[in-house]
Amino acid sequence: MDSLDSESVVNEISIERIMELIPHRYPFLMIDRMIDIVPGESATGIKNVTVNEPCFQGHFPERPIFPGVLIIEAMAQTSAALVINTLGEESEGKLVYFMSVENARFRKPVTPGDQLNIHVSRHASRGNVWKFNSLAKVDDKVVAEATYAAMIMDK
Repeated sequence: MDSLDSESVVNEISIERIMELIPHRYPFLMIDRMIDIVPGESATGIKNVTVNEPCFQGHFPERPIFPGVLIIEAMAQTSAALVINTLGEESEGKLVYFMSVENARFRKPVTPGDQLNIHVSRHASRGNVWKFNSLAKVDDKVVAEATYAAMIMDK
């Protein structure tokens, strides 16, 4: 990616900035902030899992477990915010659509009080299609992983 300065690292992206980058809102905004951003290459999304998450009303009331599909969504949102941040202001507000999810693995349950650290790294990109590898960790232990592709589209 010659046009990107892959050496420039942004320390943090706030929730306010994330909401400028991607259109997701409560209750479906799955990341609270991002750290260790290397434009066009990688980032870490932070998701603070609380007992107040709407999904816990039914998944499961006696033993709340954060759904694996929402972990995958948090991975995708972290990647989408990284892509839009990388592409610049003219891309803000564009939609990023899932194209595929491969090799998704869930290693350990995520429960209220956990902090998900979602490490995403670009595997490939061509035009408006980007492919990412992702690991979600709690306390440095892998709880989920996946490879997925997404396409950036106008609204």
